[in-house]
Amino acid sequence: MEEILELKRRMETERPAEWNQMPDIALYMDQIISYMPRQLIHFGEGNTLTSAMVNNYIKDGLVPRAAGKRYGPIHLGYLTAVCALKNVLSVRDVGALIAAGEQRTQDPETLYRYFCGALDRALKETAETIDPESEREDLAKMALDLALRSYANQLACARLLEILQPEEGRKKK
Repeated sequence: MEEILELKRRMETERPAEWNQMPDIALYMDQIISYMPRQLIHFGEGNTLTSAMVNNYIKDGLVPRAAGKRYGPIHLGYLTAVCALKNVLSVRDVGALIAAGEQRTQDPETLYRYFCGALDRALKETAETIDPESEREDLAKMALDLALRSYANQLACARLLEILQPEEGRKKK
């Protein structure tokens, strides 16, 4: 099926811009909003980033504050990670992951490179499970296999995030 082949191809090839390929000039909010859809794979018009969302991510501490309403590669990097992760994690859990990464290194470029490498591995692994020769009747089985892998990954991720929480945070639960 052509649609399955296209899905597999996009998962194998489409990636966020590398750090040194991001705009090196400061961008305004409307430019950020128009740039971000290029960073992640999208099907259809859903998951559109808005200026209100960006402001909320900044307020929640997920994205650094802008320098005088101007955004740079640091902001694009954080927004790329937040936009990908918010599809599978709560804002609190996204914040915990970001904080854990920042504890290991204060360098946003290093964090972004790690994120992009992990995303690349995940997309390639998933693409390998997609059989473009599948018939329509095979799609439900393939979707179930992917859903169950997501379930298993989510279980492990949730437990690791619990373990990452400071001791006092775990006792309150």
